[in-house]
Amino acid sequence: MVAEQRVRAIRGAITVEEDSEEQITKRTQELVAKILEANNIATGDIISVIFTATDDIRSIFPATAARKMGLDRVPLLSARELDIQGSLPLCIRVLMHAYTIKNQNEIKHVYLEGATALREDL
Repeated sequence: MVAEQRVRAIRGAITVEEDSEEQITKRTQELVAKILEANNIATGDIISVIFTATDDIRSIFPATAARKMGLDRVPLLSARELDIQGSLPLCIRVLMHAYTIKNQNEIKHVYLEGATALREDL
């Protein structure tokens, strides 16, 4: 019996050390690559990706960084994260929609660098 593919949502986040094009590109690509690897997802299985960035990130859109790693055929969107007092600075968050045979409880959400504090339960 072949497992049926379903659409799943995968979350993740990463922080950068500074607002620079190099740092944002490197960390965004690292986050996306880890999400794909952890969930055994091919780029052709990605439906769309929404990135948010905190107000202190201004050098480059995270979506531009993802396009540079070959996701130029995937609908990508960068948006501004809510500016909540006390929130984690220099943070890029992601919500990826993809086809997978995994059940929702098998999905691995990925939080790297300082963003591990956002989901200590993972």
